[in-house]
Amino acid sequence: MSGYLARNFGSRYISILSRVWSGNSQLMKNSEATLRKTLEAKFPQAKNIVVSDISGGCGSMYEIYVESKEFKGLSTVKQHRLITETLKSEIKDMHGLRIHTSIAE
Repeated sequence: MSGYLARNFGSRYISILSRVWSGNSQLMKNSEATLRKTLEAKFPQAKNIVVSDISGGCGSMYEIYVESKEFKGLSTVKQHRLITETLKSEIKDMHGLRIHTSIAE
């Protein structure tokens, strides 16, 4: 099929594909900054919030670390649930998510 597209649409086909695969920020629905701001709004007492795009720049997989006093008394599963509930709408567009949490001293 790609041979058909390349023959019939030439460089336009390659141009579109290269924009999609390059991780063009206009095509990304999520970014490290927007995810961090969402988490900062939910966890205002957080000592540390780190969001890293680990997908190679396309925004399909993130690693998130949140250190907050608000996790005190909660199991790790409940801490992670708070993160996933906070990012519920953003997670729909992701391929994967790694979550790490800790309780701030």
